[in-house]
Amino acid sequence: MDYFIIFIATASGLYFHWWLMVRIRRWADRDLALSMAGDDATKRDYMLQKLEQAKQDKVPRKQLQTWLEQAAGEYAVK
Repeated sequence: MDYFIIFIATASGLYFHWWLMVRIRRWADRDLALSMAGDDATKRDYMLQKLEQAKQDKVPRKQLQTWLEQAAGEYAVK
């Protein structure tokens, strides 16, 4: 019974750690996109849409900042 309790405590701790890490990454990605938008409300919406597109296109995290910077530059052209 003791091993079962230890297993449940360890598994729930690992799950919580994973869940927290995923939430922090989502917040960081959202903050990155919004920081490129500045105070312009329409650009904020545009950047959030581009962030969703990047997730759908499965852009690697290492390339996300460059990808979002390109998207922000394309908005300035419009």
